[in-house]
Amino acid sequence: MNKIGKKCTEFLLEFPPQHQDHQPGFEYIMNPLPVFDCPNYRSSGKLTGKVALITGGDSGIGRAVAVYYAKEGAKVVITFLNETKDAEDTLRYIRSFGGICLAIQGDITRPCFCNQVIDEVIQTFGKLDILVNNAGVQYQQKSLEDITNEQFDYTMKVNVYGMFYLTKAALPYLQGGSSIINVTSITTFKGEPELIDYVTTKGAIVGFTRSLSTNLASKNIRVNAVSPGVFWTPLQPACWEAEKIPFLAADCPMKRAGQPYEIAPIFVYLASDDASYTTGQVFHINGGEYKG
Repeated sequence: MNKIGKKCTEFLLEFPPQHQDHQPGFEYIMNPLPVFDCPNYRSSGKLTGKVALITGGDSGIGRAVAVYYAKEGAKVVITFLNETKDAEDTLRYIRSFGGICLAIQGDITRPCFCNQVIDEVIQTFGKLDILVNNAGVQYQQKSLEDITNEQFDYTMKVNVYGMFYLTKAALPYLQGGSSIINVTSITTFKGEPELIDYVTTKGAIVGFTRSLSTNLASKNIRVNAVSPGVFWTPLQPACWEAEKIPFLAADCPMKRAGQPYEIAPIFVYLASDDASYTTGQVFHINGGEYKG
């Protein structure tokens, strides 16, 4: 647990200028470290007996979701690309309170890896109940002309193709009551001018969520999306120029970026039986910056 000497409701952090030259970024070198768990959180076994798969579960929002799912009794599987230390830290933290977690390294832009992940989940735990498509990349570019064909292709493959491949591989194993949760972004609804390719992918995720939810409703498989505002995760220093970091979420009514622990509970709700009549929805968690 991050050693912060305040209650969770009192966090108001300032972020010094910083930048990472790699995507999707490393959490362990961020300053300050993100807060992914709240000691005030009280679990109630909402996910006992369930198996959850979270892409990009090594850090950021994905780590917070993995921790909260494990606290609620789920067996958790996370995927990660090259963030080995972050993944090890997540495993260690979850196991420290008796949670069950498995980490699988690989590239979700490859269909064979996505198939392998699902096979390993089924072989290890015998089933899959919850799929969280969280992994993503974003690159700051001043104009459309600055976005190379290679960057556009890679952003599409990570953010959209990976979601498609993994969901397609998972579907044969999902039963009635299962939940698919996709991560879109506030930038889709506000139109961030320096993230054109990223915004394009996050808009596609909204369409995918709405269409798939209708397609699977008769099978009682729920599909929803969560749309984060600005959260303090590795994606921020890995994307933005260092000088922008201290001004993250400056336009937000709450005048701060969110911490990962502040968004994890909505993922718990959507994965649980409490959300049995909730599908095809986009949930905005952004400190009041966008009111959809």
